[in-house]
Amino acid sequence: MVSHLVTALRACVVTLVLTGVLYPLAVTGAAQLLFPAEAHGSLVKDEQGRVVGSALIAQGFTRAGYFQTRPSAAGAGYDGAASSGSNLGPTSQKLKERVAADAERLRRENPDAPGPVPAELVTASASGLDPHLSPEAVRWQVPRVVRARGVAPERVLALLDSHVEGRTLGVLGEPRVNVLLLNLAMDRQFGRLSAEPESGAAAGVGGSPAPGRQ
Repeated sequence: MVSHLVTALRACVVTLVLTGVLYPLAVTGAAQLLFPAEAHGSLVKDEQGRVVGSALIAQGFTRAGYFQTRPSAAGAGYDGAASSGSNLGPTSQKLKERVAADAERLRRENPDAPGPVPAELVTASASGLDPHLSPEAVRWQVPRVVRARGVAPERVLALLDSHVEGRTLGVLGEPRVNVLLLNLAMDRQFGRLSAEPESGAAAGVGGSPAPGRQ
């Protein structure tokens, strides 16, 4: 019995050291060496070097001069510590009312946008933190953004096109645009908008209380 216990204890210690110490250290070291930015959370900095978010986590932009992303049901909205969906089904009256209200708001804020409101702008992702939109959903917002910033549409479209990410490995997923990275590029190229809120809207990138967040 004692020999069996000693053998089991040795196996437990060896397994603990291998899987609980050596393996995590090796993986962490490899990540730090090969993918340092990703290992630190894909943090995004503004032109002053301040961390304003993560390229993996969406933020809520409501000011006219910034591109908006998908709605979020994560915590109070865009909460990286409370990733979740609303869990409301297609027959939910609450979901229908929320989508209808968002669609009406978007039509009101984007009177010059072509065609109907893109479905992405009124439907939340399962995580509530998806930072990407399709290029089409971003282009739909261009008239509002250029009007608010007073720049030529061609310049904004060119910047947008330069931020389109292709399919992963050429075959996985669809072309997409990271809204936070695009808005930061807008500030760098055309100037950061005033910190004063517009019509009760939230601040833009780097605003208070959190960068670009409602």
